[in-house]
Amino acid sequence: MKAIPNPIRRALGQSDAGRGRGVDRSTTVVFLHIPKTAGQTIHAELTRVMGTDAASPIRVHSQAKTPEAQMPPGYRLYSGHIDWGALETLPEPRFVFTVLRDPLERMASFYFYLRKEAERLGPAELENPGRVGMRKVSRESADDYFFGGDPMWQRFIYDHYHSTYCTYLVTRRMRGYGQIAGMAPADLVDQAEAVARGLDGVYSVDGLGLLEHDLKVRLGFEVDLRGRVVNAGPQDRSKRRWPALEALLSEASVVKLKRFVWADQMLMARLGLGADPGARP
Repeated sequence: MKAIPNPIRRALGQSDAGRGRGVDRSTTVVFLHIPKTAGQTIHAELTRVMGTDAASPIRVHSQAKTPEAQMPPGYRLYSGHIDWGALETLPEPRFVFTVLRDPLERMASFYFYLRKEAERLGPAELENPGRVGMRKVSRESADDYFFGGDPMWQRFIYDHYHSTYCTYLVTRRMRGYGQIAGMAPADLVDQAEAVARGLDGVYSVDGLGLLEHDLKVRLGFEVDLRGRVVNAGPQDRSKRRWPALEALLSEASVVKLKRFVWADQMLMARLGLGADPGARP
C-alpha cells in the first residue's frame, strides 16, 4: 500500500479518537466518484453500512437540472459521478474523498467498458440519438473514436479523457474541460493539488485498504473494498488495460493520449500515488 505524504494525511491516517473527537456516525459522507476508479464497489459498501435511505438518489450529474440539485438536502451519503459545487451547503461534519487510478489504465478501462456495453445493444438501440458514444466506439477504429468526429464529439472526448482528475478537482464538474482548456498544464496541476489537499482523503485503487481503515477509524464503518468487485470490466483484473488499447492505436495517437493524461499522472505523483511521469510528451 502506497503511503500518502504527511501534508495530505492530516485527515486520513490519524484517528479522530486520538484527537478527542471519537467516531461520529452522523458525518455526511461525500464520495466524488470518477468513472472507472472502483467506484461501484465503494458505493455498494457505503450504502450497505449506511443504509439505502441515507443515499442521495442523484448518482449522475445529468440527473440534476441545477448545480444545487446535485446534492439535495436530507441525505448522509452523496456518491456518484456528480458535480460538487454545492458541497458547502451540506451539513458538517463531512468526510469528502475521491479515488484515483493510473490514468492510462482508467482511460483504457473506460474505452473497453463502453465497447462492452455497446455490444449488449441491438442495432435499433445503437441508432438512438442518445447512443452516439456507444455507436462510435463500436463502429469506428480507436484512432477515429478518439481523434475523429465533429467539434461536439471532440468536446465529449476531452470532457471524458483529457486531464480528468485535475479538471474535476479544479472545476468541480464532471464535464468541465472547457473551463480549463486554455490553462497551462503545470498550472492546472498546481491548482488540482491544492484542491486535493483540501479534501479529507485521496486514495488509489491500489490502496483501498487505506480507505477501509479510515472509514472504520473516522466513521465506525466496517467495509470490504478489496474482496468485492462491482461493475468490473471484461478483462481479468490482474491484466493491464492500457497495452490492449495501445495496440489498437497509431503511434501518433498514443503520443496524443499520453499528453491527455500527463497532468493527472503528475498530480498522482505529487500526492504519493504514482510515479513521476517526467517531461510532458
